[in-house]
Amino acid sequence: MNIFDEPKIDCHNHIFDPARFAYQADTPLRPAGQECGSARLFMQVMDAYGVRHALVVGPNSGYGADNRCLLDAIARGGGRFKGIAVVELKSQGIVGIAFNPALLGVAHYLKSEALLDKLRQLDLLLQVQVEKDQLCELLPLLGASGLGLLIDHCGRPDPEAGLQQPGFEALLELGRAGRACVKLSGFAKFSHQPHPHADAWPFVHALAEAFTPDACVWGSDWPYLRAAERIDYGPQLKLIERLFPDSDERRRLLWDTPRRLFGWDR
Repeated sequence: MNIFDEPKIDCHNHIFDPARFAYQADTPLRPAGQECGSARLFMQVMDAYGVRHALVVGPNSGYGADNRCLLDAIARGGGRFKGIAVVELKSQGIVGIAFNPALLGVAHYLKSEALLDKLRQLDLLLQVQVEKDQLCELLPLLGASGLGLLIDHCGRPDPEAGLQQPGFEALLELGRAGRACVKLSGFAKFSHQPHPHADAWPFVHALAEAFTPDACVWGSDWPYLRAAERIDYGPQLKLIERLFPDSDERRRLLWDTPRRLFGWDR
């Protein structure tokens, strides 16, 4: 059995469907052309590669706080989709909300104690996308929150700064302490090399060791917003197969862990 035949959950992707859901006027970016991807098209991609479920992330670009497109995708998915959005939507398939300091800066989130308390009461996850050493600045807030943490895109380290850069060391410590889960995704967002992004591999292996596959998930980042080069779904999966040649490890990463973490096992 190869990776295309194995059960999989894609834990980071977006839906952009401006033909049915117009973008917000104040959006920082209006995805167009190949950056767009409807729920209908994404389900066809999932079927082609044997992906059974997907965690759809509400994007800052295009829709901002407008979750209509995300909720429509969840409703159309017939149980295949869950989402990351805002706290008021738990009953409609949302399992957490997203903080994005990599885009909006750390200061934007430093006064969020009341929101984090509400998340804790609702038993929702906090998904955090940081880059370089931003995690160090956020740790006091995140540590005090008591929330389940999901770190995006390997923490987006700087490959040239090595494994000992403070932000990445802080992320590894979260993993060793069992205080967070991490997405092994978004290599193109921090790698300085084209596919297969070999300069990202030491970081992936270090995360897999610190977190173990029981606290790691994978995401495609489909439909590849702001990609500097062409990215295709199949080569991404074959790269994961190359990085994780043991089929039992892949099953934990691609199926068992996300199924448990996001509630598809209930």
